[in-house]
Amino acid sequence: MSANSQKKLWQGRFNASSSEILEEFNASIGFDYRMYIQDIFASKVHAEMLAKQKIISKEDFKAISEALDKIQTQIEKDPEAWAKARISDEDIHLAVERELTELIGDAGKKLHTARSRNDQVVTDLRLWMKQELSQVKGLLKDLRSSFVTRAKQDIDTILPGYTHLQQAQPISLGHFWLAHEARFARDSERLEDALKRIDINPLGSGALAGSTFNIDREFTTKKLGFSRASENSLDAVSDRDFVAEYEFVLSLAMVHLSQFAEEMIIWNSQEFGFIEISDSFATGSSMMPQKKNPDIPELLRGKAGRVIGVLNALLITLKSLPLAYNKDLQEDKELLFMANDTVKKCLKISSDFLMEITVNSDRMLESLSKSFSAATDIAEYLVKKGLPFREAYNAVGSIVKHCIEEKKQFSNLSMAEWKSLNSNFEEDIQEKISALACVDARDIQGATSRKQVKEAIKFSEKRLKNV
Repeated sequence: MSANSQKKLWQGRFNASSSEILEEFNASIGFDYRMYIQDIFASKVHAEMLAKQKIISKEDFKAISEALDKIQTQIEKDPEAWAKARISDEDIHLAVERELTELIGDAGKKLHTARSRNDQVVTDLRLWMKQELSQVKGLLKDLRSSFVTRAKQDIDTILPGYTHLQQAQPISLGHFWLAHEARFARDSERLEDALKRIDINPLGSGALAGSTFNIDREFTTKKLGFSRASENSLDAVSDRDFVAEYEFVLSLAMVHLSQFAEEMIIWNSQEFGFIEISDSFATGSSMMPQKKNPDIPELLRGKAGRVIGVLNALLITLKSLPLAYNKDLQEDKELLFMANDTVKKCLKISSDFLMEITVNSDRMLESLSKSFSAATDIAEYLVKKGLPFREAYNAVGSIVKHCIEEKKQFSNLSMAEWKSLNSNFEEDIQEKISALACVDARDIQGATSRKQVKEAIKFSEKRLKNV
């Protein structure tokens, strides 16, 4: 039987067969086959509930359950090929149901009692997202652990901290790595919070109004592993807020990856030279033999746009949809799958990439020696001598101007020059403005001193244990 002449499971009121172009345009099985495990699991639970409620016989439930296991084994051999051969069935849900009916006949036709594809698809999607959220969270944990490991290694490495991409104040490199870990920690927290709104059982909502059968939604909720059942059948089949929220968390995680990647690209440049990217994570030029290109961070930066675009596409799809289910909602899954795959790959490679970076600590110190990044410390030195901050600020501004005119750095000024510039300076000024002294002077909670970085590492490690 040709694909377009095969009778649909929903074709009772139709006279003509579907056109071939409709078959192709309408089908989602080319991507939603990825939910076959969830679809079969949810179908088995639904059948078990129907038998428990005496809506179908125990014998029918047993036949359905065993046949579904056989179908799953068959799909697992090559899920994509299995799906391609069944494009006329539109989606994974109808494909599984057709296979079931062909295997066990009338018993298979009873499975869809008290169920619609509308509540079936969103049940499968929520189950799939719970599984994938757990994996993304695990990859985030791995990346955060890598940042903590780097922080331990690089506590004593001092680099320029930047604002507006201009050197601002010296910081510990360990402090820098932990700043990125804090961002991804928030992403992990957002995933946990999003899970609360994913972990809801819509099964039993039917097409939009529920069911006339005496189904047991508490039973399916518990068996499927959901924390609670949906509260409104109309909302349950229409709701894709949980998809948008998840995609937002993925997008923000990619923004954080992109920001990290941008810094690594800059630091790896000859102009900065703060790091060297491992040969294992770089490529060369097809024309210029001297080139070593930072392709991994550049791709991280580029792929962020793809994931952000998925969120935007979903929101635009949702913005004008009336209740309840509309075919537009088929668009939610293909883009979600792509975004989820992209984020997982990016998180994994970022963890490996980070651990292979070689830090050029001498170049970082050299760069600091040519800047005026101790200026704030000098102003605070004068404040501690009794000057109001704004007066001290202006005084240091004059010192910077003097150094620029004389082509000197703070470290080149003689004690006599310091005194001539401001009488409050004493012999200890030179030791107060070394890069290490500036870092360790910031010894309050959350600051960059090596002591505080060590405390922050302990905090991060403890937080990771609870993930």
